Amino acid sequence: MKPATPRILTINGGSSSIKFALFEAGESLRRILEGAIERIGLPEATLRVEGVNRADNFSRLVTTPDHTAAVGALMDWIEKRGGRDALTAVGHRVVHGGPKYSKPQRITGEMVEELRRLSPFDPEHLPEEILLTEAFHRRFPDLPQVACFDTAFHHDLPRVARLLPIPRRYEAQGVRRYGFHGLSYAFLMGEVARLAGAEAAQGRVILAHLGNGASLAAVRNGKSVDTSMGFTPASGVPMSTRSGDLDPGLVWYLARTEGLDAKRFHEMVNFRSGLLGISETSSDMRDLLDRETQDVRAAEAVALFCYQVKKCIGAFAAALGGLDTLVFAGGVGENAPTIRARICDGLGFLGIDVEEKRNAANEGVISAAAGRVAVRVIRTDEERMIAGEVCRVLGLG
Repeated sequence: MKPATPRILTINGGSSSIKFALFEAGESLRRILEGAIERIGLPEATLRVEGVNRADNFSRLVTTPDHTAAVGALMDWIEKRGGRDALTAVGHRVVHGGPKYSKPQRITGEMVEELRRLSPFDPEHLPEEILLTEAFHRRFPDLPQVACFDTAFHHDLPRVARLLPIPRRYEAQGVRRYGFHGLSYAFLMGEVARLAGAEAAQGRVILAHLGNGASLAAVRNGKSVDTSMGFTPASGVPMSTRSGDLDPGLVWYLARTEGLDAKRFHEMVNFRSGLLGISETSSDMRDLLDRETQDVRAAEAVALFCYQVKKCIGAFAAALGGLDTLVFAGGVGENAPTIRARICDGLGFLGIDVEEKRNAANEGVISAAAGRVAVRVIRTDEERMIAGEVCRVLGLG
């Protein structure tokens, strides 16, 4: 029996995890539960669920040597909760939409084939995301599925911002700056409008989504005008294990001196660089902050991260012609006052003045009353954004 109130399951598939949440779509979206299958491919993989109803809460080990097994475990759990009859639709976060997809839309066989063709654009995410959509279709063939693209927010970047300075013929193949974290940025802009008003949301805004993956976006009149990530999510500022921007000459240097081929270079800059590469100990900012007074490598990793984010804020303020609002979000941006303070230190010339006590308390507004720029901390919610887009596309709620 189908639920009286529409229920939307959101799916966020990553390289080593599958995150999900369940929402009821009445007058407003209500999150019923959330969970994840984590550490896919490792012996201690877990399926974890936390719900409004405590009876839903559990965490148990699951055998998931690969994403196929992980998807099977997720499907089995859904079946036990009522299967197709307990769901109205599924919304998927799809990291890369390529040049074609600029807004959320219902998943079709044609779209899946196009995403398969786009897999070389994002080999770390798209194959697993395609696997998830196909698994749902096999188990629940009449269940509507909607793709929400993480690149959509940046789809209409000004041409000067999206062009890459390489031979022009590659643009015809879809090689351009795409930008990512778009679902987070769309949610954050909605929150800026809700919390500060439409005028603030139409102003000059820099959004800093700082987590395991980290990027920044410059927004004016509610539209993305530049973003730090480019053709892939490996570019921009340093991240937990991704390098961010590098001198392309490094590829040829390492090929000559170490015999490093393209595949191994790709693995290095995506999985062994960033905070992990510099610190040689951890990709977690919390660990590095704990160790920085005893370990110079940890201190340098933290300092490099803050420095590069600060530089990006300055560059984006130049692109915007000034700055009205700066927003911190993501695991680091929302929960690390020390990092926010270090990033903002020295940016007084832009009008950024962070009030120490507000920042330490993780308040929603951490700027001093006299500061020209409103500095905000906003908890992002990609899952809620996905659920809302599913409702809009399918006319639910």
